[in-house]
Amino acid sequence: MRHAIQHADVGTAELDTALRGGPFHVALRAAIAARGLPLQRVQHHLSRYGVKVGVTSLSYWQQGARRPQRPESLRAVRALEEILQLPEESLIRLLAEADGRSAGQRPAHRSYRSMIEASDVLDRLLAGLGWSLDGGLHTLGHHERVRIGARRELAGRESHHIVRAHRDGVDRFVAVHHGDPGCVPERMTVHALENCRTGRVRVDRDTGVLVAELLFGTRLRSGDTFLFRYAVEDGTAGLSREYLRGFGFPGGQYALQVRFDSNAVPVRCHRFAQHSPAAPRSGRQELPLSGPHRSVHLVEPRVRPGIVGIGWDWE
Repeated sequence: MRHAIQHADVGTAELDTALRGGPFHVALRAAIAARGLPLQRVQHHLSRYGVKVGVTSLSYWQQGARRPQRPESLRAVRALEEILQLPEESLIRLLAEADGRSAGQRPAHRSYRSMIEASDVLDRLLAGLGWSLDGGLHTLGHHERVRIGARRELAGRESHHIVRAHRDGVDRFVAVHHGDPGCVPERMTVHALENCRTGRVRVDRDTGVLVAELLFGTRLRSGDTFLFRYAVEDGTAGLSREYLRGFGFPGGQYALQVRFDSNAVPVRCHRFAQHSPAAPRSGRQELPLSGPHRSVHLVEPRVRPGIVGIGWDWE
């Protein structure tokens, strides 16, 4: 019994320290641990407050892999303060302080929110188009070209897909684009460049997510291959520091090229990978940036579920 009391005292001390100095995810994790609540119980309590948050989202919040930002998420944070018996505004204050720091300081890297394939927002947008992340297509090859503009912004990207249908009747693909923080997805444009045409487009301004139907004009049979190409013009956000791509399924070759405007050339570039959205980044490798092309690239011969990307430093 004495050991249990000591353990509780340590947990309370850690919680007090985290609530004073943050960051948010450490304070949330300490509060949940101090109350001894499994995440399923936390989710149940939130539902009684009329707030719907998935267990996965709660897990990402307390790991620091994703930060609550949407109005519904902020409602959940205020409810958590009551559920976890915390001082009013204690968690909200830590979020606000983090936002203030991020406005003037460079973040280490994009949070898990960048991996929209697993986000609640993406699920909602895809469901609205009657589409799943699998979609009946297996990727044989995916080549992306990303352009960084003179203002150091993500100006746009072009994607060339080679796919094979694994069921009959597939006649479209849904492209996903996630702009940098501060982007305005309503001002982005989608261009169907080859063997497709643009269908419905849906956006979520809070998260900077855009999804667009690309209609093939033909129905594929199981085993058929298809090639198509499209582009997204962005240019609506500020400073861009990385571009990454997440894969929910294994697939074929993925190639990513990032090209920089002659007036916006970074001092160094590197590639990176993550085994899962919440895992630390690994596989860092410097990429030489020289010559007239002002570009760097990576090639994955066969992709596995996870994340790969290229990051760069401006100074």
